[in-house]
Amino acid sequence: MRGLLLFLSMLPALVSGDPALDIARDIHFVNHFLAVDNISYGDRRHPMQLLNQPPRGRGHHFTLERHLNNRYDKGDIRARDLVIFRSGKLRSTGILVDIYKDSKRPLGFSIWLPALRKIRRHAEPDPADAWGGSVFTYGDIYLRRPSDERHELLGEVEFPDCLGSIRNGSLSTPAPWCEVRGRRVLKLRSYPRRSGWWYDWRDQYVDPVTHADYRSEYFKEGRRIKVIDKAWKSMDLADPRGQYWLYWYGEDLRTGARGLAWVAEDQVAWNREVRDSLWSLATLRRLSR
Repeated sequence: MRGLLLFLSMLPALVSGDPALDIARDIHFVNHFLAVDNISYGDRRHPMQLLNQPPRGRGHHFTLERHLNNRYDKGDIRARDLVIFRSGKLRSTGILVDIYKDSKRPLGFSIWLPALRKIRRHAEPDPADAWGGSVFTYGDIYLRRPSDERHELLGEVEFPDCLGSIRNGSLSTPAPWCEVRGRRVLKLRSYPRRSGWWYDWRDQYVDPVTHADYRSEYFKEGRRIKVIDKAWKSMDLADPRGQYWLYWYGEDLRTGARGLAWVAEDQVAWNREVRDSLWSLATLRRLSR
């Protein structure tokens, strides 16, 4: 614990006087790729992949691409996030998310519906809603902010095992990621400020240098109900928080449903020269079956 406190005292990013809150802010920084101007996961020819695996029966497989522009900076919009589904029941569906300069303002969602050939604008969804029919929620991906929870730093622990994954005979899913097994990590406990929420607290296992979150365990009434694992890799930037993930694994322990989102290392690119017109309603309208 003494080494942990010494390390925390040396971090310039910790400015609030509350180490737990500052670590939560850094986790948010890592997950939203704020160390880079833009980042892309996959493209049309080499997309990333998503597998939603129900407790019984065959899984539902999708391919998609995601492009995040953290320096969009037009009008009152700070950033834009674009997702395009390339296969499965959601093929040619596009989602454009507006992230506003006012951090308290709800995000804006524009969705291209190929069957209707129309764009529908939606208010910010409930953070508990499932994203793309998966075990991952809008809160997990977009909406949960450090201020939405109260945070408590529990100290250092040893990460016990490999990250989870899903074996699938017809898909080249990633093997369980074991680089984190045996590492000393920080354990951060976070309590939602919303009363009666779907979880009572969650424990995050966090790299002590990069503040990338390898695992989140959700609890309700003292019982672990959900797990999300993330395999992170370094972007080799000056800021150690510059990280990108190779896969997410999630499991709902109440239902047995699982999910896996993954991408190859060479299918992730950041700080590219990309026109801002990619992040536009015109891009959505060009999507077709």
